[in-house]
Amino acid sequence: MPLSVVILAAGQGKRMNSALPKVLQPLAGKPLLQHVLDTARDLDPAHVYVVYGHGGARVQAAFAQRAVDWVLQAEQLGTGHAVKQAIGLIPDDHTVLVMYGDVPLVRAACLGELVHKADSGALALLTVTLEDAAGYGRILRDTHGHVRGIVEHKDADAQQLSIREANTGLMAAPAARLREWLAGLGRNNAQAEYYLTDVVAIAVDSHAPIATIAVAHPVEVLGVNDRIQLARVEAAYRAERAEELMTAGATLADPTRIDIRGEVTVERDVFIDVGAVLIGTVHLGERVTVGPNCVIRDSTIGADTEIKANSVIEEASVGENSRIGPFARLRPGAQLERDVHIGNFVEVKNSSIDVGSKVNHLSYIGDAAVGSEVNVGAGTITCNYDGANKWQTVIEDGAFIGSGSMLVAPVTIGRNATVGAGSTITQSAAEGKLTLTRARQTTVENWMRPVKKG
Repeated sequence: MPLSVVILAAGQGKRMNSALPKVLQPLAGKPLLQHVLDTARDLDPAHVYVVYGHGGARVQAAFAQRAVDWVLQAEQLGTGHAVKQAIGLIPDDHTVLVMYGDVPLVRAACLGELVHKADSGALALLTVTLEDAAGYGRILRDTHGHVRGIVEHKDADAQQLSIREANTGLMAAPAARLREWLAGLGRNNAQAEYYLTDVVAIAVDSHAPIATIAVAHPVEVLGVNDRIQLARVEAAYRAERAEELMTAGATLADPTRIDIRGEVTVERDVFIDVGAVLIGTVHLGERVTVGPNCVIRDSTIGADTEIKANSVIEEASVGENSRIGPFARLRPGAQLERDVHIGNFVEVKNSSIDVGSKVNHLSYIGDAAVGSEVNVGAGTITCNYDGANKWQTVIEDGAFIGSGSMLVAPVTIGRNATVGAGSTITQSAAEGKLTLTRARQTTVENWMRPVKKG
């Protein structure tokens, strides 16, 4: 059956104590709602409806590029009321899956089981067994184990509060039946709200089949209502991603001290030290070593490359068997071939560096094309900006740039050319020759260093 997903995202999130709507709070570098939308898309739905309320314009703006049907819940009168706002837009022959914008870790496979049960005509509920179910609605069963309803925590008596099987809130149902059950909801409860959970008792009374699926890992259904819960969910997310990397062949010096905020893939025998932050789409080839406190974003690192401590790599590619850092920065557009060395306090931006070249100390390479087997001495700067425009520096194969050189672009350093240390090069340097620019060294007699007055 066609699938329509309804995501409830209208809550204000007062306990966050934030000007940012709750569903826009960041988890692993992405808004909570984006995690939920990504999971929903994995189910290949016909439509995704997001029920919004507080901070609606801001939420919509954050997902302007997403194929989402927005549904306004002008008054927040409960979860049942929220689903009512969307149900009128959904055809009767669809299955409806209800998700929550603040429950970001549930897996698509688990939701797929719910949808499969609902496709056969059942009201399908995702449940979880908890040692401490405080705050959760409890699943009520009869002596035969059949579901008879759900009681919310605030409405439960002492015996019901002892029940450990809890409602996660996630459910799936045939659209036509769900529409009927929603019409029967009332507000006779502690919150004076339309509880979505009350459709269970209504479905039981109408003799509809009730199916339950127990979530295997309670962490999947952790919700976020405050910053403490957000931190717990973030820790759980990091732990899952760390396990995925280790399963794929990476060794993590400490799985609790790695931060993964994107789609990170690794090949065999990768080693990642403590404090690494991996953001966006990152790929680490075989035997890559990432030192402590490195940040890598949207980059590809070739096999046998070592990223030394405290290096930052953003939107760059690094070839095989290269050495980067410590304290190096590769900015967007840096493209390094194999066997390249980038040393301490070197910055590379929007530049290509060919096979076997070295920039080992305290240098800036920006808007440059560096050939193979080039040596760039300490303190070299490609002066790429004239105050209005960027210009390119070309350093051809085999060139040697002496320490403390300023290469004022646009300029070309010829093949196998040598630039003497301390030179400011404003015109192309001839291939195979020594080029240098130095004033005559003088000593000023009888000069005295200034001293402080008084």
